[in-house]
Amino acid sequence: MKVDLLIHSSSQLLTLSGGPQRGSKLGELGIIEDGAIAIVGDRIHAVGKSDELREAYEPEESIHAVGRVVLPGFIDPHTHLIWAGDRSAEFEARSSGATYMEILAQGGGILSTVKQTRATETSALIMQAGQRLHRMLRHGTTTAEAKTGYGLELETELRMLKAILKLDERGPIELAPTFLPAHAIPPEQEADAYIETISNEMLPALLEWWGKNGNGTPFPFVDVFCEEGAFDLAQSRRVLSAAKDLGFPLKIHADEFASLGGVALAVELGAVSADHLVHTPADEIKSLGESETVAIALPATPFGLGETHYTPASEFLEANGLLALATDLNPGTAWCESLQFVIALATRYMGLSLAQAIAACTINAAAAIGREDVIGSLEPGKQADLLILEVDSYRHLGYRFGTNLVQRVVKKGKVAVDRRRDGFR
Repeated sequence: MKVDLLIHSSSQLLTLSGGPQRGSKLGELGIIEDGAIAIVGDRIHAVGKSDELREAYEPEESIHAVGRVVLPGFIDPHTHLIWAGDRSAEFEARSSGATYMEILAQGGGILSTVKQTRATETSALIMQAGQRLHRMLRHGTTTAEAKTGYGLELETELRMLKAILKLDERGPIELAPTFLPAHAIPPEQEADAYIETISNEMLPALLEWWGKNGNGTPFPFVDVFCEEGAFDLAQSRRVLSAAKDLGFPLKIHADEFASLGGVALAVELGAVSADHLVHTPADEIKSLGESETVAIALPATPFGLGETHYTPASEFLEANGLLALATDLNPGTAWCESLQFVIALATRYMGLSLAQAIAACTINAAAAIGREDVIGSLEPGKQADLLILEVDSYRHLGYRFGTNLVQRVVKKGKVAVDRRRDGFR
C-alpha cells in the first residue's frame, strides 16, 4: 500500500495511546523501540515496528529517524497569546521586592497591558502574536489555546478574538480560542457592574459575532479570573453560568494566590479545565479527581514570579485527577514559549517524573481543550502532529533545559519545521 510519509527507525516512538491518563496512570508513554509511523494525508494510518511498516507500505516520502525520539506534538492548553507591548519594567520592580498584587493595585499588571493592547491595531496584534507562535512551533508546540483578556471592553476583546481566528487560519499551529473579558476590573467600571456588562451584553454579543465570524467552528471557551484582586466566587459564578446558558464551554483561573472556591465551581458547572491550582484545598482536589475537569498546572508562573509554591501535583494524582501542563504565556508573569522548559520546571518543582510531564503536555493537554479524540497521541486515525527530537531517549527532555531538542516538527502530515535547514544536525 502507498502512503504519503513513513517515519521509521526511531530509537523510541512514544505513542501515548489509550486516551487521557488519570492519577497513577499518568506517564504511560507507550514506547515502541525501533518504531515507525505511516501517514496518509493529514492522518496517521499505522504505527508499529519499523521492519513491519517498511515491508507493508510504499512511501512517497520517508524520514530515517535513526537515533531519534518521535513523540506527539506538544499541546499548550493555557496561553494569553494576544497582547501588545511588554512589562519588563514590572519584572525589574518585582526583582526589587514588589509583589504582583501590589503592582496590579497601582494600575500596573494586567491593566498596563490592557492600555497598550487597546491602542494597538489588529494587524499589529497579529504580527506580534505570530512571532511568538513561530518560536512556540520551533520548540515543538503544534496546538495551543489562546485567550483574549487584554481588552476588558467588547470592541477590543472581539478584535483579539479576530486575531486568534486569523492566526489559526494561517497556521501551522492550530489555536483553540478562549473569551476572557473577566480577566481584571477595567479602570472605567466597578466590578459588579462590569460583571453584569459581561453577562448581559458581552456574552450575547459574542454569540452573535461568532455566528457571523466563527466559520462553523466550535464555540470558544469562556474563562474568568477567580482570585483576590480580580473576581470573587459570586462574580465568577455569574459569568460562567451566563456563558453555560448560552452554550459556551467553560474554563476558570483559580487558586493562584488564594482559594475562593473556584475549583468547586468548575466541577459544579462542568468546566473543561481549572487552571493554576497552587492553593487548592484538599476537599476541592478530591472533587476535581472525581470529575472530568482537567487540572492545568502552570509552573512557569510561580517561577516567573520568584515564588516557591507550585501546584501540588502528587495530591491531584492521588485523587485520581487529570493533570495537564501549560506555559501560561503572557507578558507579565510568564513570557515562556517553550513547553520543554515547562517540563523541566515540572520535574524539579512539582515532583513529576519525565514520563508524567510528557503525558501532561500531550494527551492530557489535548483533553484540557477538548481535543483528545483528534490529537495528543500517535494512533491510527488521529491527526499526524508529531516531533522528531535530536536525542535518542525521551529522558533528555527535562534533563536538559535552556536549549531546544526538537529537530523536526510535522503538522497535519507535513514537515513544518526542519532545523537541519538552519545548519542544525
